[in-house]
Order: sequence, then structure tokens, then C-alpha cells
Amino acid sequence: MGKSGSWALIAALAGFLFGFDTAVISGAEQALQAEWAMSDLVHGLAISAALWGTVIGALAAGWPLDALGRKRCLIWIGVAYAVSAVGSALAWDPASFMAFRFLGGLGVGASSVAAPAYIAEIAPREWRGRLVALFQAMIVLGILIAYLSNYALDGAGEHAWRWMLGAETLPALAYLVAALFIPESPRWLLIKLRAEERARTVLAAINPATVDETVAAIRQEAAHDAGAVTWRQFFGAAYRRPLLLAFTIAMFNQLSGINAIIYFAPRIFELSGAGQSVALLATVGIGAINLLFTLVGMALIDRAGRKFLMYVGSVGYIVSLGMTAYGFGSGNFGLVLPFILAFIAAHAIGQGAVIWVFISEIFPSAARAKGQSLGAGTHWVFAAALTLVMPGLLATVPPVTIFLGFAAIMVLQLVWVHLAMPETRGRSLEDIAGGL
Repeated sequence: MGKSGSWALIAALAGFLFGFDTAVISGAEQALQAEWAMSDLVHGLAISAALWGTVIGALAAGWPLDALGRKRCLIWIGVAYAVSAVGSALAWDPASFMAFRFLGGLGVGASSVAAPAYIAEIAPREWRGRLVALFQAMIVLGILIAYLSNYALDGAGEHAWRWMLGAETLPALAYLVAALFIPESPRWLLIKLRAEERARTVLAAINPATVDETVAAIRQEAAHDAGAVTWRQFFGAAYRRPLLLAFTIAMFNQLSGINAIIYFAPRIFELSGAGQSVALLATVGIGAINLLFTLVGMALIDRAGRKFLMYVGSVGYIVSLGMTAYGFGSGNFGLVLPFILAFIAAHAIGQGAVIWVFISEIFPSAARAKGQSLGAGTHWVFAAALTLVMPGLLATVPPVTIFLGFAAIMVLQLVWVHLAMPETRGRSLEDIAGGL
């Protein structure tokens, strides 16, 4: 794996901040509502502000990713995370809080496009699944550390929520410095800058035995695509299948309810009768299970394949969501925590491990930035919409109905995996692009 593993790890640290930023709000959201006496609607806007930034960051990231390069985008992502962490901790009213969280969301959205694309382009094909899945592993590690940080800071006084949100500053600065030392993507150097010698230098550090083969394959693919792909071309017939695959896997990812549960986990546990401190501690269990089963998914993704993991995850979703609904509906609240944890395990080994790998593989190099942007943007549009409405749903709709709805949608995902999802394991990026 060599140097490419080190570069992938640094890029994947953007995922750590992605996960931390996503989960840290769960420990602060109820204190925030009390701090400024926000209605459920304003509260939903405040908590989802980062996600609306994420939507724009994901949808807009394709242009700077192609124009400026993968490395520069990763550096600016670090700046956005750091400024957002400091500003969110010091916010003086709901509007300022939303503005700084929105900025952090831009970083999250852009990182969900830039980091997987970068890692896919510097990874040897036999390690690509595991290295791109490292981004997801860093996301769930960030979630776990955020939950632990929230639990540790819960007793930090009246404004503990400010410390919770400000804790992101240190890892953001560490990532920003590390990103300065990675090389640019060789595929971007060759296709966008025509800088063959620089590209060859990076490819030689990845695998000196395959430099000529890789350069030839990239050139052949670039010639076939005849230069940069415009948005008009991207939405044309030539890219219809990968576009639909990226849209569908991203849509199902969020309609499982994963982000809604991560954001509002303490509130959900309190609905089952747990106290606030117990609910915060239970979220640490979510983070630990998420990390453990993401590592299992990483170990299997290049052996068992992407489609097999999606089968396992889909069945796991259906069973765990159905049993959580049964726990709420029957009043047997003791079932809620274990089956929420089972749901997290199903997500981690299935959708969580596969989504960013799969989207980064199915588009040709000339369209990869736009494809990653489309997939990530879809993911975050659904995440933001769910987060916006979730406080109102939890206040007015029985939990049994909510969880049964998520379970029904996951039955549809299982059908999609069986009928429509191709296997990409063990194939070069250029071969996958030519075969769809």
C-alpha cells in the first residue's frame, strides 16, 4: 500500500471532521433550544443549517475539484471546518449560530465529494475499496469521538454546549496542516493540467510497475470522453446509468433514517424512558458499534464485494427497524436500545462501508467530480430534509410509525440491490466506467 495509504489516511481525516461535525450537535441540540427559546420550526432550521450548507457544498464541489484540483479543495475544507468550530462555539444568537454551522456544512459537503474522489484516484486497484472505505471509517470514528466528547463535557456548566461545539477546532487545525503535505491526484494532473511528468512521479510512488499501463489507460479514457464533461453532457444519455445508480444509493442511504437517528439519538432514547445522562451514554454505544462494524465492512469490501455487503446491510436494516418499531408499539422499550444498535451495525457494514466507494468508482475520470457531487448532493438533500422535519415528527408522530416507514423503504432498497446494482470489486476505474 505504501505512500498511497498515508495520503489516503490524511484525506480521510476530512471524514473524521465530517463525522465529528455531524454528531456533535446531538449533545447540544436540546440546550440550544432552551438557550434561545426556539420553536420547533426554528430549532429544526438551526440543527439542519449545517446540512443545508452540506447540500450546497456537495453540489458545488465539482467545479473547484476540477478547476483547482483535489488537493487545494481538501485544504480549503480544513479552513471551513476550523472557522465553523470556533464560530459555532461563540455564536451570540440563532442567526449567527446557523451561519457558522452552515459554513461547517459546506466543508462536510465538499469533503464528501473531494476526499473519496482523491482516494480513489491515488489508490491501487486491489486496495481501492478499503482505502476509500477508510473515509467512512474516519467518519464513524469522528462520530464516536464526538459522542465521547459530549458525554465528557456534559457537566461543564451552563454553557457546556459551547465547549462541545468548540472541541472540533483542534482536529480541524491538525487536518489542515497535514493536507498541505499530500500530492495532487495523478489523474487530475494528467487530464486537467497535461502534466505527465508530475503524474508519473505520483504514480511511481503508488506502484512503479504499473505507471505506463495506468498512464495509457487514463489517456485512452480521456480521449474517449473528449475532454471536460459539461453539465449538459453529464445529464445526457451517456452517463444515465451511473447517474441513476449514484442518485439511488445516496437516496436510500438517508431514507434508512441513519442521520435522523444520529442527530436525535438522545431524544429518541429519552422517548423510551431513559434519562438524559443515560441517553448521552447510549449514544457512545452507537459510536462504538458504528466504528466496529465499519471496520468489518472495510475488511470484507474487497473480498466479498460491494453488492454482498449491501445485501447484508439491507436485511439488517429491515429486521432492526422493524423490531425497534415493535418495541415502541408494544411498550417493550427494552428492545429499543439493542435494535437501534443493530440498525447502526447494519448501516456500518452495508451502506456506510459501500456508498462512498461505489459512487467514486462508477463514473469515468472526466465526470468523476460531477458524479461524486451528484451522489453526495443527493445524500445531503435527503439528510437535510429529514433533519428539518424530525423534531416535529418526534413531537407529533408515534415512533412506531416513523420506524416502520424507514423499514418499508429498506425493503425497496433490497429489491434495488438485487435488480440494479452492479459489482465493481477488483476492476480498474477505467474498466468500470467502460462497462456501465
